[in-house]
Amino acid sequence: MPAIAPVIHSDVDILGGTPVFVGTRVPVRTLLDYLSAGDSLEVFLDHFPTVAREQAVSALEQATDLLVAHAHPA
Repeated sequence: MPAIAPVIHSDVDILGGTPVFVGTRVPVRTLLDYLSAGDSLEVFLDHFPTVAREQAVSALEQATDLLVAHAHPA
């Protein structure tokens, strides 16, 4: 299985440790806020051009994997 390049990191010197997309100062939470408000991924990417589409998609895929892995059976 190939290693997944990190797309999110947290550094106390960048926005006080808020998780951001690697190479940017854009909080990951901002992507989630846009999507939960009904905006498309394209709108988010237009507003934050320093975030690559691949980064955003990978972050969403990783979040999905974590949610599914931690789901409790009914």
